[in-house]
Amino acid sequence: MTKHFIDFDNLSFEVLQDIIDRAIALKKQHNEGVINNSLKNKTLAMIFDKSSTRTRVSFEAGMTQLGGHALFLSNNDI
Repeated sequence: MTKHFIDFDNLSFEVLQDIIDRAIALKKQHNEGVINNSLKNKTLAMIFDKSSTRTRVSFEAGMTQLGGHALFLSNNDI
């Protein structure tokens, strides 16, 4: 079942705690040099209305660290 993270008001404490616990576990694995390919063969297409270098680079780095690929598309590309 697909779940979307829209805002905190729609999450129970337990779900939010699970998200945080998973993030901590992933960060620990990364720091220990464990390679995580949970996004292998997945592609993220990023479309920004306004230029956001910091966000774009963060998502590109995260996708790469998890084995995926990120594409940046400008408004002119669509």
